Amino acid sequence: MPELELYDREDCPYSKRVRDTLDELGLEYDETLVPNAHKNRTEVEELTDQTGVPVLFDSNADGGFLADTDEIVSHLERQYA
Repeated sequence: MPELELYDREDCPYSKRVRDTLDELGLEYDETLVPNAHKNRTEVEELTDQTGVPVLFDSNADGGFLADTDEIVSHLERQYA
């Protein structure tokens, strides 16, 4: 089973869509909640050069991570459905 790590915000509808897809597919993942303020999202910025979320790290993804909700959901459905 791949290691999946999701950087997201609890109240973000885009993050919720990704979490729902992960749950529907029965995938286990680690979750890191990022601060609300973009300027305080240093951890995700250091890893991806961006501050937006959701971001899913998956060794099966080109480049090791995905940062667009539609791309994340499509990737999960292609790889794990």
